[in-house]
Amino acid sequence: MSIQSLVEQPIHPSNMTAFSADSFNQVVMSTYGRFPIALERGAGCRVWDTQGREYLDFVAGIATCTLGHAHPVMVEAVTRQIQKLHHVSNLYYIPEQGELAKWIVDHSCADRVFFCNSGAEANEAAIKLARKYAHTVLEIAHPIILTAHASFHGRTLATVTATGQPKYQKNFDPLVPGFHYVKYNDIKEVEAAVTELDEGNYRVGAILLEPLQGEGGVRPGDKKYFQRLREICDETGILLIFDEVQVGMGRSGKLWGYEHLGVEPDIFTSAKGLGGGIPIGAMMSKKFCDIFEPGEHASTFGGNPFACGVALSVCQALEKENILENVQEQGAHLREGLKMIARKYPHHISEVRGWGLINGMEIKEDSSLTAADVVKAAMDEGLLLVPAGPKVVRFVPPLIVTDTDINQALHTVEKALAKVTA
Repeated sequence: MSIQSLVEQPIHPSNMTAFSADSFNQVVMSTYGRFPIALERGAGCRVWDTQGREYLDFVAGIATCTLGHAHPVMVEAVTRQIQKLHHVSNLYYIPEQGELAKWIVDHSCADRVFFCNSGAEANEAAIKLARKYAHTVLEIAHPIILTAHASFHGRTLATVTATGQPKYQKNFDPLVPGFHYVKYNDIKEVEAAVTELDEGNYRVGAILLEPLQGEGGVRPGDKKYFQRLREICDETGILLIFDEVQVGMGRSGKLWGYEHLGVEPDIFTSAKGLGGGIPIGAMMSKKFCDIFEPGEHASTFGGNPFACGVALSVCQALEKENILENVQEQGAHLREGLKMIARKYPHHISEVRGWGLINGMEIKEDSSLTAADVVKAAMDEGLLLVPAGPKVVRFVPPLIVTDTDINQALHTVEKALAKVTA
């Protein structure tokens, strides 16, 4: 069945009990500030709520639904794998896991892959691997990992410590020791930290960065900055780690964000788009730093047949359907349209930036508008967007987005801005 035929299917009443936000809030923890809609069906780049209202989805599960909703490739893969084998254990060889790992290795700079369930877990694995490497190879008693201000690496205690945003760390101290923050795209801060933190048993053992900061405001990495980082790491033995959880798997217009920067990391992580919405995470490494031994790290669900079988189908669809070309073309279309809109609102919009289909529209600091204002107004007009901080509106549609979808989104954004600036 095609995406178009799925979109055109009549909407039938939900089989679920009539939705009630009050009932939901009585039993689900309030870890999210939720918008007042309940979504129950999707097809392509569109979703429908429990009232039957249609929305154009430029959130895609926060840069996760690579092929959109109900893509035939994923429907077939999910059906096939669940009827065959969905979970065993990493005590045994899992053919689907090996096939997915081979695809990643064949399409990246990696030599080895570890599978888990999420981006936070992938980054945890990278932090553990970096610490073991620092202890056993670099002989650092107390290794320090440099991360960037405004970064985002996850919600576990180690990854929230690595995240250079105090708002995510508040009330969760004591945080995990061994992290130091530097300004993103500022090489002098990195050079100073590497020199100044070399004292006694303490030394920098790894640098963990996003090629493009997502939650930090959709800020692309500077090519010269990252090339100098690679030189510093080569000169000192420090590991270079890239968090590609949001920007990887084709979202940037290239398969991996590091390809925009002209350098290769020693370790990098992926999740979100890797499974197209099926939970899966992965940590990839070069052979020289693959030093985990049995029992040192593991994941019960990581790399199970179901997640890997579906993720492999997503990876193969990226190639077969020429999706990277679509990301480049539609990303340029979206950015140009947003820049035209920004020129109409010079007192409110300061910049449009991004790679491929991860783009941000920044609202001026002195504007009374917030990103949430624009997101809410767009939702009222039938377009789903997501903030990236208080002043940046993020656009991360499925990678199969079309010209028609982009044009509709641009028209809706303009209507939303007219409404909130009136």
